[in-house]
This record gives sequence, C-alpha cells and structure tokens, in this order.
Amino acid sequence: MEEEDKIEESSVRLLTSVGSGGGGESRWVDGSEVDSESPPWSLSEENGAREGYGSMRRRLVKKPKYDSLDVEAMEIAGAFGDHSKDVSVWHTLALAFQTLGVVYGDMGTSPLYVYSDVFSKVQIETEIDVLGALSLVMYTITLIPLAKYVFVVLKANDNGEGGTFALYSLISRYAKVNMLPNRQPADEQISSFRLKLPTPELERALQLKDILERTSSLKTLLLLLVLMGTSLIIGDGILTPAISVMSAVSGLQGEIRGFGESALVIVSIIILVALFSIQRFGTGKVGFMFAPVLALWFFSLGSIGLYNLVKYDISVVRAFNPIYIYLFFKKNGKDAWSALGGCVLCITGAEAMFADLGHFSVKAIQIAFTLVVFPCLLLAYMGQAAYLMKYPDSANRIFYDSVPDSLFWPVFVLAALAAMIASQAMISATFSCIKQAMALGCFPRLKIIHTSRKRMGQIYIPVINWFLMIMCVVVVSIFQSTTDIANAYGIAEVGVMLVSSTLVTIVMLLIWQTNLLLVLCFPLVFGSVELLYMSAVLSKIAEGGWLPLAFASVFLCVMYIWNYGSVLKYRSEVREKISMDFLLDLGSTLGTVRVPGIGLLYNELVQGIPSIFGQFLLSLPAIHSTIVFVCIKYVPVPMVPLEERFLFRRVGPKDYHMFRCVTRYGYKDVRKEDHHVFEQLLVASLEKFLRKEAQDLALERNLLESGLDSVSVASRDPEASGTYGTEELKIPLMHGRRFDESGTSASEETTSALPSSVMALDEDPSLEYELSALREAIDSGFTYLLAHGDVRAKKKSFFLKKLVINYFYAFLRRNCRAGTANMSVPHMNILQVGMTYMV
Repeated sequence: MEEEDKIEESSVRLLTSVGSGGGGESRWVDGSEVDSESPPWSLSEENGAREGYGSMRRRLVKKPKYDSLDVEAMEIAGAFGDHSKDVSVWHTLALAFQTLGVVYGDMGTSPLYVYSDVFSKVQIETEIDVLGALSLVMYTITLIPLAKYVFVVLKANDNGEGGTFALYSLISRYAKVNMLPNRQPADEQISSFRLKLPTPELERALQLKDILERTSSLKTLLLLLVLMGTSLIIGDGILTPAISVMSAVSGLQGEIRGFGESALVIVSIIILVALFSIQRFGTGKVGFMFAPVLALWFFSLGSIGLYNLVKYDISVVRAFNPIYIYLFFKKNGKDAWSALGGCVLCITGAEAMFADLGHFSVKAIQIAFTLVVFPCLLLAYMGQAAYLMKYPDSANRIFYDSVPDSLFWPVFVLAALAAMIASQAMISATFSCIKQAMALGCFPRLKIIHTSRKRMGQIYIPVINWFLMIMCVVVVSIFQSTTDIANAYGIAEVGVMLVSSTLVTIVMLLIWQTNLLLVLCFPLVFGSVELLYMSAVLSKIAEGGWLPLAFASVFLCVMYIWNYGSVLKYRSEVREKISMDFLLDLGSTLGTVRVPGIGLLYNELVQGIPSIFGQFLLSLPAIHSTIVFVCIKYVPVPMVPLEERFLFRRVGPKDYHMFRCVTRYGYKDVRKEDHHVFEQLLVASLEKFLRKEAQDLALERNLLESGLDSVSVASRDPEASGTYGTEELKIPLMHGRRFDESGTSASEETTSALPSSVMALDEDPSLEYELSALREAIDSGFTYLLAHGDVRAKKKSFFLKKLVINYFYAFLRRNCRAGTANMSVPHMNILQVGMTYMV
C-alpha cells in the first residue's frame, strides 16, 4: 500500500495492515493516533489477516485528511436535517409591527433635526435651496436604506443574523480568514454551515479565497475593518440616545418661557437614565411596549406632512426631479457640500436594520420599511419643505413650527417618547454586535442575559448598558446642544455603512459569486455616495466629529488586543501539548492512582493533549478513572443544533478511559444550561459513542469472519481504493436511519439485516465492563479541572508586544468574566492549577 494513502476510520477504530507484500502484521489503530500526531502503537494483533482486508467503514483517501471526528460529524449531519419551520404570515406581520419599536425609532425621529442642521450651513434664499435639499433627502433615503439595505444587504445575512460580525463569520466559513487556527473539517458538516458553491463564477471565487487564505496581512486588514465597524456601532449606541432625546426636548424652548439650555440638559439626562433602566426587561417587552407608540408617531408624521403639503405648497413634488440636486450644488457651491453632513442624518439608524436582524426576520424588516416607514418619512420631509417655501425663517425650529398649534402638545409627547424609542434601535444593535464579537474571540467575556425563550437573539448586557448610559450623560453634559452632536453622529453612521459595503462586496465575490459587472455596480453606486457623505462629515472633526473617532479607537484597541492575546495563547498551547508517547510510557494508571469519578478537563485544543494535564498529574495525588478533555469551541455559524453539539473520540488505548469531547456552539447560541444538564448531555453522548464503537467493531469482525473478498479487492487496487474511499466519505454513516423525538435511532431494516453478533451489544463483555465503569464514575461525581492561566510575553519579545501582553491583555483577562462563571459550576466541584503561557 502506498505511503501517501491515509487510512482513516469512520467511527473509532479499524483494522489496518503494516508492511508490504502479500502478508503483514495487522493491528487495531485508535483514533487518537490522528489526534496526537504520534507514531501508531499496537494494541492487539490478529493472526492470519491479509493485506487489503478492511471494513465498510474504512476510508482510503489521498488528501484532504479526515479523522474520526470528521466522519462522526458526517453521521450526525446526515441523520439530522435542518429543523427550519415555515413562519406564518400573521407571525411575520407581528414581528414587522415590533420592528417599529426597536429598529426604526432612530430613522423615524430624524425629521426632528435634519432640516435645521442642513439650513444652518445654507441660507434659504430661493426655492432652489428648499427643493434641492428635499431632493437630496428623498434620494438619500431611497438609495441607502431602501435600495442598499432592504434589497441587498439584508440578503447577506448569516442564517438570519445580521451585523458586521455576522458578515465576517459568513466570510470565515468560505475562506479560512479567522485568526484563531482551530477550524476542523468536521465543522463543515454542521447542518447550518451551508457551504454551497454555484458553478458559473466558481473559479473567480476560488482565486479570491486562495488570496485571502495565503495573505496574512489581508486577514489582519479584514479583521481590523470588522472591528472598526463594530466600534463605530458602539459609538452610535452612545450618540443616538443623546441627539434624539435632546432634539425632542428642545421643542420646549420655544413654548415654555425660561426653559433654557441647563433645563434642556437636565430633562434630557432624566429621560436617558429612565431609558437605560428599562433595558433589563428585554427587547421583546420593550418592542411590544414601544411599537404602538412608534406606529402612532409614523402616522402623525405622514398625516401632518400630507396636511402641510396640501395646505402650503404641493408643488414641492417637483423635487422628485434630481435636476434640483445639481442646481442646489451649482448655486451654493462649498456650502452645499458642507450641508451634506446634515442631509446624511436622514438615514441615521439604517445600519440598525441589519444589525438588529437577529431579533426579527428579513421579511418583517422589509415589510415595515416599505409599507410604513418609507412613505411616512417622505411625506414628513415633503410637508416640512412645503412649510419652508412659505415660511423660510422657520428653519431652526421647522419640525415644531410646522405642527398645527392645536396638536403641539400631543405631538411633543409623541416626539419625546419616539426619541426614547429611537435610542432602543442602536442599544439593541450594540448588544448584538458585542455578543457576536465575544463568541468569535474579539471581545472580553461579559455577563449576557437572554431575555426571551423564543428568540435567542434578544439579549441584555448589563455592563455595556450602564457604560452606554454614563457615556450618554457625559456627552449631553459636555456638548449641551444638538449641532456638535450631529457632526459627530454623521461620521459614525457613514463609517459603519462603508464597512458594510466593503464586506457585502466580498460576500458577493466569494459566496454569492454574482456577475462581476453587478458586483462592481454595488460599490460604485453605494460606495461613491457614502464616500461623498464621508468627505463632508470629516470636515467637521474639529466641531465634534472627533468624538466617535475617539470612542471607536478605544474599542478597536480593546477588541484587537483581546483577539491578539487569545490567538497567541492558543498557539502557545498547541506548541506545548503533550506527546501521546509520553502517556503510553506512563501506562494506563498515568503514573498515579486512578480513583472513581469523571474529570472534565477544559482546554481550547481541538487536537492533542493539553500541557495543563501534565500539571494536574504532577499536582494531584490521584486522577479520575475517566478523563474527558472538553473543548468549548465557537464555530462561525449562528446556531449549532443540540444533536450536533458533541463530538467524541477515544484518546489512547481502551484501558486508559480517556476521551476527547469537542463541544461546539454558534455565536448566537446560549451557554446558559445548568452544569447538571450539561453533564447529562455529555454522558448520554458518551454512552452513545461507546455503543456505536462496539457496534462498528463487531461489524468489522463479522465481515472478516464471513470472508467478504469483494471489499478487499476494491480496496487493494490503488485507483479503485482512492475513488471508493472518497465517495464513501460523502455518504453519512447513519444514512437511512430515522430518529424519534428522544434522539434514539430506529431502523428496523438495518437491524434485521445485521448479524446476531452485532445486534447483541449488551452481551459484549468489554462494552458492559466499560459502561459499568462509566456508571461507577458518574455515581462518584464530576470534577471540573481548569487552568488558571497567566499569559506573559517572552523576554526576547519587542517592547510593544511586552506592553500589550503583560499589561493591557493581562488587565483585560483579570477584569473579564471568568470561565467558571459561564459554566455555573459549584466551587466545590472545581480544581484549578496555575499555568503560565509564554507567547
């Protein structure tokens, strides 16, 4: 057999031949050989076995290399399908109603301050000024929120999850751009992975994939781009409540005598504190409470706008002609370019349509915008423009002046409530982005509270909530007016949009494989518009635009340092892992005393024996009879089905009683299960693994005893064996089985066809012995073996690396949420040893 042929196993073990020629020594190969990457050892011998004998589970493939975890993943993915359910029309409409209260509050309050900011740069002298500004606003709303987000960006979701990190995880599935090198082929068998590559533009997509994977600088640049977008969204979460609430409350300055700047600041701060205090009740409750208010608000915007349009000047509909944009710039020149900074405020909150997607659905957000938000906003801006045609001096207070006197106080109350709701959109988006960043290893661990049992995307992060509240109060106290805040607001909004445009373009090239001409149209049309707006808002850096850049820089540093330190720590663990030969030399007792019990040793390695295990062997007088190396791993998918969560493999010979368990979560999954529930799930999966192992072993022995030469003939021929093995890998090993609600397999045809030696697994003495030993260990209890790790830079490292790792990263590790808190394990069940990782 050629040396390059890689003999892999389907479930746990297989019979393979060593040597050349017609005869050779046969041995059982354990799956841990692939795991530890150490030379194989002989566990038992079978006399008289001939080269070429194999089993129906044998895998003879060239490359890529597969291991037992990969094939087990194929089993599960084949046995369990995607459990998606059709959503009813009424449920979609209910979600669309909720989006008014969570997603569109920010965009809905933009009529409060858009025209006042635009006409602070351009004086109204002729109708060209009003019609040009109106035309700019109308086409900005049509191009960015409607054309870009509703029809394009929302479709680039990651299985229903939106935001910059969702786009990054989507790209990471198709190209290995993640900085943490823990991806396995088994991850691609998760039912929600959905790697589907169409053929027309495949060659171009593969070339882009190869470039991204080979160029480390591009990986870093892509990560920095994603982190910058996330940082700007967090900055939005600070600025949106400040400008929305202050704009609404400012209406009192013209109605109540003596209501000055200090009173405006105090009232705004009180409302902001109340807003952030109710976040702990959850997005769903807040959405249902706010949605009726926002529905009434949009109705009032549309109604008052239509009233003003008919009463004052219906001819402003001429602004649908884009020629007025050209005339506006021709007349005002540089002032018109500066006014773009105010015009961009009409699309504030557009990114929330995508970032909040995990809370709702694509159809719900599309329906709400196209049927309610878009027409009402157009009527509102047209009505204000019609009022300005007759009263051009009212530009500073255009919103409240255009409201009929009899409706002022009801509209003011609605505006104040809508301003609070506007803040909800970016607060929810901030929570979602930080949750995704934590799951993908780019943000320190924080406490996350899931506020809904039905929709797992609805979360609340207490630390971030109170941080945003404090920053909002500070911003309002310092600026004390909406003008400077608006300058800062525009930079954050346009920056996030540019990041989204770049990532969606990569998705089009790599995943959608859209026609190249259409791909170029996307950045040329939308990117050029956003760059034009960015050039306008960047000119306001000295007038408040520095604020979002400062916030973004701080959060960018925090996230990049955390990711950088985590990657170095993982690479250090890979370098220092223990050789399997060392454990074999120690024997089944591992050089110590084995006592009943199950030890769950948590580590980040997906392959190999972690070095922390050696520390436990040296530090403890005894070790547990059953050891499970548990790797909690986040994969770039929103959710991993429960039946696909655990992957098991045996580590070492049978009498070592050591196993590897890779526990996979998506970035949207919840790790809030009680440790008892987690233990029960793990043990059930382990027992199922042992029975499957025994069944496959009995099947192999039965095939050998029956002398099925046809299998050996197919595997002996090099070309046939390569083709056979590759095709067989594509067939799930549990193909044809059906699973009942309890998750147990039920295939009467398969069971009846199996020999009695395979069916009578309960009579297998080795299986019964191992199961009884496992039950005895369970009765003795679980112990969680954890490493209290310290990460230090090597002495020969550069000064900057020492500063980042020894001080900044160490500070973040000391102050983030500990792993034991995430597991909710009693302290009496935890054993920790110190470990220093030199990176």
